Amino acid sequence: MMRMFTHMFRSSCLAAILCCLAVMPAVAADAPIQIEADKMSSTEKTNTVLFTGNVDARQADVRIRANEMTVFYTPAKPNKKGQKTASQQVEKIICTGNVEVSKKEWLGTSKKMIYLAKERQVILMDNAKAYQGQNMVSGEKIVYYMDEGRSEVVGGAKRTKTTVGDSGKGASKPGRVNMTIIQK
Repeated sequence: MMRMFTHMFRSSCLAAILCCLAVMPAVAADAPIQIEADKMSSTEKTNTVLFTGNVDARQADVRIRANEMTVFYTPAKPNKKGQKTASQQVEKIICTGNVEVSKKEWLGTSKKMIYLAKERQVILMDNAKAYQGQNMVSGEKIVYYMDEGRSEVVGGAKRTKTTVGDSGKGASKPGRVNMTIIQK
């Protein structure tokens, strides 16, 4: 009975951590997005805006911080009078360097994050970690499929284990997903 309870508890904690990924940027899609950075550069030709240096973006209760953020948006379309409209939409956001995505008690960190608006996916890559309270799951990549309420945590391509006396040669093994659950 205790073994069954522990398994159910661990499954519930994992579900709670992964469900928190669902509340990422697209949930409050109608809320205004406020972005602050040391520098901003806009390129109409590529429909991008690049923010660099201490980037801090907020939409409702979601916060994204990174060293650099590139926002890709749809081009302005002409209306019936031939004037460009202001109804542009975010297509994709790419963040690099010390990426932190948070909502309430949930925190996701990585070296790179991609948000795909149309697919409604949040992808944390390169040393990705997600924290819910004291619980943590990590892997090389965390992908959350928002509409399906499903996520995947993928280990790295390989990990290296070095043992004293093996002349510095490491044995390659498949990467692993790691989860820590703190029980009170």
